[in-house]
Amino acid sequence: MSESNEQAAPEISPASSALSTFSDELANVVQQASRSIVTLAARPRQSATGILWREGSETIVLTADHVVEREDDITITLPDGTEVKGQLIGRDPGTDLAAIRLGGVELGADNVPAEAAEGAKVGNLVIAIGRPGSDGPRVSFGAISALDGPRRSWQGGEIEGVIYADVTLYPGFSGGPLVDLAGRVVGLNSSHLTRHSSSAIPVATLRRVASTLITHGRVQRGYLGVGTQQAQLPAALVEKNGLAQDTALLVINVESGSPAEQGGLLLGDLIVSLAGQSVTDAETLRAHLGSDKVGQPVAIKILRGGEPRELTVTVGERK
Repeated sequence: MSESNEQAAPEISPASSALSTFSDELANVVQQASRSIVTLAARPRQSATGILWREGSETIVLTADHVVEREDDITITLPDGTEVKGQLIGRDPGTDLAAIRLGGVELGADNVPAEAAEGAKVGNLVIAIGRPGSDGPRVSFGAISALDGPRRSWQGGEIEGVIYADVTLYPGFSGGPLVDLAGRVVGLNSSHLTRHSSSAIPVATLRRVASTLITHGRVQRGYLGVGTQQAQLPAALVEKNGLAQDTALLVINVESGSPAEQGGLLLGDLIVSLAGQSVTDAETLRAHLGSDKVGQPVAIKILRGGEPRELTVTVGERK
């Protein structure tokens, strides 16, 4: 009797089978989501990424503002490889978002607007997808590590809640989506928004800013033209002036020709309130300088030499 040289195929454990299935599902998610991801050439060096985004009746491209260095020479490569010219609709450095109109092209079945999802949770698995070149999408996989509540960026933009994820944003990933395991966009990746290199702008902010940019071409923010730093108020000064705060903003610089200079603010002034709202630090000052204040005269209460004064300043628009 001859012995068979055939060997039995190795058994695949249930765990290995599940991982293999999960891996295939991730690849399918990337393939599906990539139908909404474009390559954006709007700066001299590294191309970046953008998202096909439906806003009202129009499909536009949303991307990160900091990757748009050229406003009049923008080339967009669609998911199917078609190259089209892009026209800048508007930009908002405060939220690091820019909206771009597609020039004269009908989107085919391989180029579809992104599907969005709100309600991201810490621990959700996510995929950062970039398309910085012609060799297809690139990805990084991880989980949402933190959600930052409503805040203002260092440039004064209002963010509904920054998303932090333990994914790697490789060169050219900014402007691309952070997607969930259904391929839906939960945020737009930006390496510029915060000091944390892997952060994303949430869908609520994308919708609000995209709508504003399409309607107005910009997001208005108030501007005084002062440099400030937080100052602790002596207890005696707080008591003397009946203040309900123990900090204010010390004016350390006044820009020439600025609204602050025209309104009479001087070096050494302590800004206590603006339009009846307490000013305790730079964050609260930015919060009070919303679009509704642009072009409007507002009352600014200050302490000068320990004595209270009230000035009227017409708020400018931050450029």
